[in-house]
Amino acid sequence: MQIADGLHRLGSDPHGTVNSYLVVEGGEVTIIDAGLPGHRRQLVDELAGLGLTLDAVQALVLTHGDTDHIGFASWLSQEKGIPARVHAADVERARKHETKPNSGWGPVKVGALAGFLWYSARHGGLRIPPVAEVSTFEDGEVLDVPGRPRIIHVPGHTPGSVAVHVPAVDALFLGDAMTTRNVLTGAEGPKPAPFTLDPHQAHESLARIESVDATWVLPGHGPAWDGGVPDAVRLIRAAEGPTSA
Repeated sequence: MQIADGLHRLGSDPHGTVNSYLVVEGGEVTIIDAGLPGHRRQLVDELAGLGLTLDAVQALVLTHGDTDHIGFASWLSQEKGIPARVHAADVERARKHETKPNSGWGPVKVGALAGFLWYSARHGGLRIPPVAEVSTFEDGEVLDVPGRPRIIHVPGHTPGSVAVHVPAVDALFLGDAMTTRNVLTGAEGPKPAPFTLDPHQAHESLARIESVDATWVLPGHGPAWDGGVPDAVRLIRAAEGPTSA
């Protein structure tokens, strides 16, 4: 699904239940987040719609190492030898050596949670392989891959959470540093994401992105937001609270 010129989201799910994105530049592709294992079929289909194959993929950049962001990373490594790039603080999480505690959920609506679990199960979310091949990046690094994404460390959701700024497509990818549709409640619009390990640190990290000049704000969960980064940050802060998401 095309969002803008050179910017695509895998699948046609209007809710953006679990997102993976493509940055396309000169016939080459950088993937931002690997979603769920079943999204590999959507990846192949989206590339085919662009007249491309997996050979066009040059990089996979992870916003963090949670399981619903690493889904097809192992498969991509096996098929094309492409490692998953992730912040060093989330390497063990991407390898599934670390898991999150069963806390920090906040409010839950049964229908929204059931929809999320059903979607995840249908797309391979019950069996997510660990990331086998990993390379790391640092805060502030500009990666020499299509789109030349710039890494901004925004710890809080996880220790290694990052935002990925790609000026070439006027976009900031935020992973779970925010959500535009809470998977537990169905609440829409820019808000703090659930399952955040350190909400206070996540709040402090917002200062690291609020001056980023990008129209598109792209979360790991929820529809694309085109109101710009400053307005998204303002709305996230307005919704913040110890259990808000």
